[in-house]
Amino acid sequence: MESQSERSPVASHHSLLIAGTVTVVGFLATTLAQPRVLVHIPLQNLLKNVLHTDRSTNAAFFFWIGLPWYIKPLLGVLSDACPIFGSRRKSYILIGSLAAMAAWCSLITAAHSYSELLIICLVANLATVVTSTALGGYMVEAARATAGAGRLTSLRNLAMQFAYLVAGPAGGFLGAVGLEWSALACCATAFLVVPTAWWLVREPYRQRAPAGLLRDMGQELRGMARARMVWAAAGLAALFYIAPGLNTALFYLQQNTLHLGTREQGYLVFLNAGGGMAAAVLYGFFAARRLSLRSLLCGCLFFSAVVTLGYLFYHSYAQAQLIEALNGAGTTLGEIAVMHLAVRATPAGSEALGFAILMAVRNFFMWGSDWLGSALIEVLHIHFGTLVYINAATTLLAVPLALALPKVLLTARDSPIEAAQDQATA
Repeated sequence: MESQSERSPVASHHSLLIAGTVTVVGFLATTLAQPRVLVHIPLQNLLKNVLHTDRSTNAAFFFWIGLPWYIKPLLGVLSDACPIFGSRRKSYILIGSLAAMAAWCSLITAAHSYSELLIICLVANLATVVTSTALGGYMVEAARATAGAGRLTSLRNLAMQFAYLVAGPAGGFLGAVGLEWSALACCATAFLVVPTAWWLVREPYRQRAPAGLLRDMGQELRGMARARMVWAAAGLAALFYIAPGLNTALFYLQQNTLHLGTREQGYLVFLNAGGGMAAAVLYGFFAARRLSLRSLLCGCLFFSAVVTLGYLFYHSYAQAQLIEALNGAGTTLGEIAVMHLAVRATPAGSEALGFAILMAVRNFFMWGSDWLGSALIEVLHIHFGTLVYINAATTLLAVPLALALPKVLLTARDSPIEAAQDQATA
């Protein structure tokens, strides 16, 4: 097998182009077809104004339906160690996408009850996690083969931000019509992954004897337990996302204080995603190729903490538009830097598991923090402004931790030649 340094630039560019296409389409679809994205506004609006839930109960709904994302590492082990029809990535992507379509179809005839909505969204999330986990493993393998970690990570986040860009206006519109239209939209979106994976995902045939499955899974788990760089990256991600969340609290503030409808709220999501897309392009196609990961982490985390303070001035719709655009850019820069670190820290042979651990930490603390933030307002009656200060301060604490990470991770650069030089130096 030829080494990375021996591969021609044309072949490397072609491989990166294919990997980028799969990454963009895959993460666009698996992001958009989530209960927290395309149908987030319709579901939140239904829970608040039809089922009359408070902030804490509303946030708890989205925390519990996110349960499959918290156990994502278990699916990562399966994808790494248990090929289906000789495939570790493609088969899981297809199975998960088809199962997600079936789950969303069942929402069309569902009753508007808290428990039934929770179960259907939980199943849809589980199917989406299967697809997303395999896509994560595929992306890490492609990033390592093409020395394009920063670019593929940025493309992943660009696709996710574009999903929010679409979900804002679309979700605002769907919030004013029946929930069955939201279900059909998610079903059609989940289908996008099927032809993309079928035609573009190529991988060597792998087959393991059933008797060796548990042994292989055990070896992978033991190896991951000793992967100190993965756990260091997970610690940084936890500190970045553990800040008391503002999402549900903002939804109630927008409707109760600013008196916005779902369409105006959707436009704010659109502006937030637009700022995120601009930040993703800046990171992937400029900063990642010129700056070390150390500089990127510190600068992006600091900027993310500072722009959060803009929520202190969330007093009118005009101010909200500017604040959402800036916060979208800041949050995206922080997240891309953390995910860039995750790709660098993931060991070879455990791509799906390693990246899934970082994503599980992200999702658990991000959605759990939203519930925490809402509970602090409902139970302890903490003012929204105080919550903003706590959020910004917690994010800022991640900067010194970033400086303490292993040097081999932080000096990496995002180009084939320089990556080879960094690897030789390490």
